[in-house]
Amino acid sequence: MIIQLEQGISSQEANKIRDKVNSLGFKTTDVITQRCKYIIGIGKKEIDIRQLGGMAGVSDVHRVSDAYKLVSRKWRVKPTEIDLGDGVVIREGDFAMMAGPCSIESEEQIVQVLEHLNANGVRIMRGGVYKPRSSPYSFRGLGIDGLKLWHEHAQTYGIKIITEVMQSSQIEDLCKYADILQVGARNSQNFNLLDALGEVDKPVLLKRGISGSLSELLQCAEYVFSGGNEKLMLCERGIRTYETAYRNTFDLNAIPILKEKTHLPVIADPSHGIGVRAYVEPVALAAVMAGADGMIYETHCTPEKAFSDGQQTLDFRESEALIKKTRATFELRKSF
Repeated sequence: MIIQLEQGISSQEANKIRDKVNSLGFKTTDVITQRCKYIIGIGKKEIDIRQLGGMAGVSDVHRVSDAYKLVSRKWRVKPTEIDLGDGVVIREGDFAMMAGPCSIESEEQIVQVLEHLNANGVRIMRGGVYKPRSSPYSFRGLGIDGLKLWHEHAQTYGIKIITEVMQSSQIEDLCKYADILQVGARNSQNFNLLDALGEVDKPVLLKRGISGSLSELLQCAEYVFSGGNEKLMLCERGIRTYETAYRNTFDLNAIPILKEKTHLPVIADPSHGIGVRAYVEPVALAAVMAGADGMIYETHCTPEKAFSDGQQTLDFRESEALIKKTRATFELRKSF
């Protein structure tokens, strides 16, 4: 169960609540986030939660049977909103778009992409400055210097930045310049990294693991939330299966199921989801109709010359067409 505590609760009141929960046969864990204080009670015993609801310092009590409790929609009916400032909000009822290259390559490339996004009203740019690559000889990013340069130009356009964090030691520097920290598929169960991200006041986008289940994705989000960070989004980016006709199998089923199971925003990644440029658009539009709260995809001025993932990256003409069709599809979805 989740016991939501009142703001300004005294330590004596909190101790009494904790002792009461323990006496009922539950193990307790304290969770303090940017927004609230909670006591999580873990146990199998059925109790009358009114025994706790009337105690001093208790704001609300929620019975949640899911293993992932804090990210479950069973207790928080109002969906989580991610406010990035300057009017950029990711939330249910809107459709957020994030686009950019797989890798940040140069100042010229940064400006080209920013101009493209600005012209099409996209307020969040994606790009990697630290890149996990299958081969150690592939381009692995420009590092923090590339991010500083990117941040400088992005501020000029009023565009927010999402970039991948690969290890705990990078978090402090990335937080100075990025607006959203992305956890990639390879790090989806890097629990030390997830614990560290729970300690920062910065939005986090969690990508589904390469062959991860939805339950595992939700448990990974629980790590971050229980560590103190409620600013979370989940990303469906396809899973590895036996099929070889495309890069991954985009799990369209995951979107409505996640929307039912969690109050967190659900973002679709059609670029990694299928990995073939010609099919990114139909997969993206299907994700819109499935109920996604936003999309993250790859675009580059000249995908054929991209340092990484060019085969799944849209050029600017294709990207502009996708943006227009996505917005029209979202309006259609809202009319149902």
